[in-house]
Formats: sequence, structure tokens, C-alpha cells
Amino acid sequence: MPKIVIDSREIDAEPGENIVDAAARAGIEIPTLCYLKGYDPSTSCQVCLVKDARNGRLVPACGTRVVEGMRFESETPDVHDARRVALELLLSEHVGDCRAPCDFACPCHMDIPLMLEQIHGQHLRDAIVTVKRDIALPAALGRVCPKPCEKGCRRNDADGPVAVCDLKRYVADADLASGDPYAAPCLPDSGKRIAVVGGGPSGLSAVYYLRRAGHACALFEQRPELGGRLRTEERAEDLPRDLLDAEIAQITRLGVDLHLNTAITDQPQLDSLASEFDAVVLACGVLASHGVERFGLKASRKGIDVDRETYATNRPGVFAIGNALRGKGLVVRSCADGKEVAHIVGRFAAGRKLEPASDFSSRMGKLLPGELPSLMERASPSERRVPSHGTDYDHESAIAQSIRCMECACPSHGKCKLERYSAIYGADPNRFTKERPPYELIGRNSSVVFEPGKCIKCELCIQIARRGGEPIGLSFVGRGFDVVVSVPFGRGLDEALTNVAAECVEACPTAALRFANTLRGAPDLVTLEVPGAACGANGSVPPACAVTPAGRST
Repeated sequence: MPKIVIDSREIDAEPGENIVDAAARAGIEIPTLCYLKGYDPSTSCQVCLVKDARNGRLVPACGTRVVEGMRFESETPDVHDARRVALELLLSEHVGDCRAPCDFACPCHMDIPLMLEQIHGQHLRDAIVTVKRDIALPAALGRVCPKPCEKGCRRNDADGPVAVCDLKRYVADADLASGDPYAAPCLPDSGKRIAVVGGGPSGLSAVYYLRRAGHACALFEQRPELGGRLRTEERAEDLPRDLLDAEIAQITRLGVDLHLNTAITDQPQLDSLASEFDAVVLACGVLASHGVERFGLKASRKGIDVDRETYATNRPGVFAIGNALRGKGLVVRSCADGKEVAHIVGRFAAGRKLEPASDFSSRMGKLLPGELPSLMERASPSERRVPSHGTDYDHESAIAQSIRCMECACPSHGKCKLERYSAIYGADPNRFTKERPPYELIGRNSSVVFEPGKCIKCELCIQIARRGGEPIGLSFVGRGFDVVVSVPFGRGLDEALTNVAAECVEACPTAALRFANTLRGAPDLVTLEVPGAACGANGSVPPACAVTPAGRST
């Protein structure tokens, strides 16, 4: 067996196999979009580039056969840079949104399209799992939030946005009324202890996601009850106190060391917490400059001065969120702060670099003339209807409103290889800008649909159809930059893929080719650890990258 070396590691290769397959058998992942084992490599995506250590040339790993004594570099800064450029070139032609505009408009970045699909499919238990992956207090927010997500809904420009906030409330209320409210799973004990000062929306959210990540939490609140401004600033008619209490109970049931009637207001008290805990999160609400100075922290115009990317104060191990740094902000923004700081504090406690969670997404941007009606064809023509004050949707009304969604998000969000590798390698989808082609969906009435704007021309579906004996199959049509994947003779996708549709859909690296009417599902995890990672400043590879998970089933 020929022996080759990849990143100073000697591995045994099979005679005649390529570098990608040899590496995979040794547990080394070399990224690729256009290659599938058992099929001819097209070497078109260039994401699998490695460096030949003998001459310094970059070569495609899928199209390079192993020879005794070969030495390659895969996880180095220059190789990662080349892969990043290859991804950015593919993204420059990509027409589609990884995540929906409503998702971006929501400060918590909840997977709204998935929740709507789950309501439509009558999977309310799954829907509350989706909601609480990003929002710790959905029943309360469903009543007091000014609905920025709906301002981002593309249907706003037609006949009114999808009633996202009321549907979120419907899901949360149904869960609380079920008799068995959803208890979020917590990861194993991390051995880290975090102090959170303030039991309002930001502090409660921080505690919720810190506990889910496996960290022990102590919550200090100066009042006799938790809730903060949700209890003191919102009218009981708008936010019933029994509902608020029930929702808070779903957070404290995860195991929180509560210290009510306990004010933390000065530096000696902060010093005590800092010495006892691995990190401290200040979520104590609005602070005047003298209040910040009493903590011994640097003040800004609105409150505690922090690094806006990491919420870190000028004191190591002390973080600030919510109105403690903003002065006055939306409740949903405070909840988002709590979720985000939990990720960052977890990294700090583990001795890792402070940085926000991966937030990659390709975005289609502003719709071109004529595209809105095309997207509207995906959705129900039903009118927007919201419950009157103090009431909620019934089952049928909730379903009717959920299917008004135009499904702007990619059905393969969280599973798409282009999205995954772009996040890992830090690809900038806007680096190579060009005028995008119009959005197009082919096969609306077929069991399989095709989005040409997402196709990277990897040729896998063409090869699979040919080997599967499809009488019509798929082929490349056109020349040069105008080449596209198409069905010959003007036939339809159902005629082209009669035997191997599932294999083609499974192989497609970007979900350009997919089954119609799929329902996404997502694992209930705080983060998903994926092999491979973008290089650090010195070329080192972290053990894993944290990304937002979302799987899919048909």
C-alpha cells in the first residue's frame, strides 16, 4: 500500500485512490462540494485544494491520485485562504437565502420558517423546541414584543406579514397549558460556575442558555420576585402574571441557585462574586454613570461600557447585557443578549477566545421586479388575521396563518455543504459582488424541484442519473458561463428522474435539487460540533466550530 503524508501524519492509501478518499479513511476531512466517492471527480468547485509539499503547488484533492511518498498540507493558512476564495466565488453566483429575512430581523435569530412548518404539520412539541432554542421567554415576548421579525417579512410588501409573533405566542401558550411543559435538556456538568446579577429578561435568558450548556448558575435578584421589567413595566392585562410566573418556572426548573432579595451594587460585592465564580454576568437593568462607577467599571453614555461583540467589560471575567449597557432597549433585544452572552461566557470559562457564535448566511437581498409574485406562489393566499386582545388562535386558525409563509429560507439550512464550509472557513458572500440573476424555481408541480441559482454545476446529478439508467436524465445545456443543468428535450423533472431522484437529491451539495414539500427537523442541541475548522491566526485548527444546527427529514 502506498504511504502518503498529510499535515505531518503518515497514512496508508489504497492503490489508485484519490487524496480525499485516502484522507477520509484515516479520519481526516478534506472539504469538497463537487465530489462523491464512486463517481468521476469534476474538480470544479476547488474547495478540496491541498498543497503539494514537494513543489508548493495547490492541487484538487479529489482529482489527484496518490503516489508513494507524496506529502500534502491541508490545514494551513494559505490552503484555507485558497479554499475561502473558492467558496466566495461560488457564493458570488448564489441566488438564495440560507436564513429568511424574518430570522435576520429577529434579534434572537429564531428559525421562524421551521416553527411555521411545524405548526402547519401539527407538531407543536417540535415547534416549542425550535422556539426555545433561541428564545427563553416566548409566551411573554409574544405579548410585549414590537415584532421586528414581522417588519422583515417579505410578505409585508404584498398583503401583510405572516403573524409570526402571535404564532410564537400560540406555540408557547399551548406548551404551558399542556400539563407537561417542555423541559430543555442540559449538557453534562461543565464544572464551571457562573453568577448572573439581575432576574429580568436578559438575566433569565442568560441563565437559561448557560444551564443548557451545562454550567452551574447562581442568580442574584434584588426584588422578591423574578421578572424585572416584565413584572414592573408591563400591564397585567397585557402580560398576565400567572403566565409570566409559569414561564419563569420553566427556566428555574433547570436547576438554578436563586438568591432573591439580594442586591449587588458595588465593587466589593462584585469582587466577592468574581472570586467565587468563573465568570459574572451583570444584567441588573438601567444604571446611571455613578452606579457603573460603584462597580469599578468603565461607563459609557448609556451604561456599562462593553465590547459590543463579546459583552466583555474592562474587567476580565465580568460581562454586561441588557439595559445595563443599553439604557433602554427592546425586551427581545435583552433576551437576545442573554442567549449570546451564554455562548461567549462558555468560551471564556473554557479558556477559549472570546468571539460570537458563527453567523454565516448567504442573502439574496432586495427582491427584483416580478420576484415577489413568484415567491407568493409557495404560500397560501389567506389574509393576515391576528387574535383580538387577550385571546389566542384556535388550532385551525394557527395552521391557516402559518401557511402564509413564503418559505424564503433555504430548505437545506443547517445541512447544506456550501453553507457549512463557508461558515468554517469564514467566507464572505459579498466579496465578489455582481448583478445577481433573477430567482427561479423549476418544477413547481413536480415531486422534485430545481433552483438554478443555487446550482454549482458539480455534475453529480448528471452522473447519478446516467449510471442509474434514467432514459432522459439530466445534462449540461449551453456554453461557457451560460452553461446550466437542465432536462433534455424540454421534458419535466419527474420524467427525468424516475429511478434515482432520491440519490440525486441526497448528493446535491446546495439543495438546488430537492424534493418538494419537505418538513425540516432540527436536533435539540445548544451547539453542534462539526469536524474541521477555520484556521486561527497562527494556522492552528480549533477542535470544533459551533454552528446553529438544523437537520431535515422528508
